[in-house]
Amino acid sequence: MIREVVRMGDPRLLRRSEEVTAFGTPELQALLQDMRDTMAHLSGAGLAAPQIGVNLRVVIFGVRANPRYPGVEEVPDTVLINPVLTPLDTELEEGWEGCLSVPGMRGVVARYTKLRYTGTDEEGNPIDRVAEGFHARVVQHECDHLDGTVYLDRMRSLESLSFLPEFQKYVLRGDDDIAD
Repeated sequence: MIREVVRMGDPRLLRRSEEVTAFGTPELQALLQDMRDTMAHLSGAGLAAPQIGVNLRVVIFGVRANPRYPGVEEVPDTVLINPVLTPLDTELEEGWEGCLSVPGMRGVVARYTKLRYTGTDEEGNPIDRVAEGFHARVVQHECDHLDGTVYLDRMRSLESLSFLPEFQKYVLRGDDDIAD
């Protein structure tokens, strides 16, 4: 079922989510299916349970050809529950991000370029992976939601904050003729 995405300003996006303690349950499977349906419907790269109003430490992510993210490398479809992120390098890379909970906007955010993430899948099986590049960015973005953080909180400067049409015109197309 496609669920309504909670938008910035809703206090449910500001709290730390609770740990999942029961795996393989019909309730967890239903939540994950709703998250998959919602993410696919909105062409998202990922979705955190708090974004659909569920206060649990659950994220999903995965990217293949996606119109919202042209030219990025693929990210494997993943269910990650009770995640722990560990940076493997101090290097940060700035990159453009958007968010289904902050619709119609993009901004530049610095993220770790390489990290390890651990947690479990929906059956409670351990996950332990190393991610780099866009994959690492997506994991960090989604897991931030579990701690009440949106990408705007991570922006070093609001100068890059753009509405989507301006982002497409000036960043993606490189049109710097502002004398329209």
